[in-house]
Amino acid sequence: MDPTEWRTYLVTQRSRSGGRSTESVVEAALSGGVDAVQLREKDVDARTRYRIGRRLRELTAAADAALIVNDRVDLAAALDADGVHLGQSDLPVEVAREQLGPDAVVGCSTSTVREAEAAVDAGADYLGVGAVYGTSSKDVAEGKDGIGPERVGEIARAVDVPVVGIGGIDASTAAPVVEAGASAVAVITAIAGAEDPTAAARELRASVIEAGESRVDG
Repeated sequence: MDPTEWRTYLVTQRSRSGGRSTESVVEAALSGGVDAVQLREKDVDARTRYRIGRRLRELTAAADAALIVNDRVDLAAALDADGVHLGQSDLPVEVAREQLGPDAVVGCSTSTVREAEAAVDAGADYLGVGAVYGTSSKDVAEGKDGIGPERVGEIARAVDVPVVGIGGIDASTAAPVVEAGASAVAVITAIAGAEDPTAAARELRASVIEAGESRVDG
């Protein structure tokens, strides 16, 4: 699973899925063309996350999409996931690499050029950059919420790995993030909370692809 080929990335969160199961939302999103799914589910215990993850592994494998696990290297290994996504306070990137092996995809959340360069030097395969427009899905330190497309661009120019913009993004706001340098965008509510997750995923993907083509043409 090559992060350079990702355009849309769904982060799961059952509490933001309009009463639907994570499994049903992911299945619908994959039908809409999502390239990567991150198993997050912060509000459930490890055993429940594992149970959900087993079904997501089946769904993503069938769709030829990546399954990434948030934070938990042990859970990523247990699920035979494609990789793990780490925050600034999680295990170091190099430790995750040692545990999961050279073929695993290891992503890292960053908000500054300094964090981004450090993550890439440690071996990160891609960066989650944000929160671009602000987020309500988690507590974010002052100065890291609402960093804007401009910061995404600064980071994209400073590193040689794919940048995935995250935080308050939907189909109507994705274009400036991609035009700034992101190769993909990650969302929770824009897909999980949509009335029709398949249509929402399809619309988001179209917006990202169009913006990417405009950047190349420009």
